[in-house]
Formats: sequence, structure tokens, C-alpha cells
Amino acid sequence: MNTPSTPDLEPQDKPKEPQPSYVKLAMRNMVRKGGKSLFHFTLTTMGLVGFLVGMAYLTR
Repeated sequence: MNTPSTPDLEPQDKPKEPQPSYVKLAMRNMVRKGGKSLFHFTLTTMGLVGFLVGMAYLTR
């Protein structure tokens, strides 16, 4: 068997950086779309508080 050896196709000069974590990606996305994120956070908070107040009223 006379097959020539092929060198690695990927350059080995740069060390691979680890992929950013999901938290970092979410924070970066939230900074980019700040208004929409704040609106959704406010809507979620108001919905949760409304649900808890409603449950407290019904189960008193």
C-alpha cells in the first residue's frame, strides 16, 4: 500500500477558544434587544404577581 500521508487540514496555529456559555449569549442578546427584553420581563412579572394575588384571593 503506497498511500501518501496527508497533513491535517486545520491549521494548528490558533488555540481553539471555548464557545461562550449560554448565560453570556443571553446577556449579550439582552443588551442588544434591551427594550423588548425589559417589556417581556415586566409583562412576565406582572402576570406572575397577578396570578399569585388571584390565587391568594380565591384560597382565603
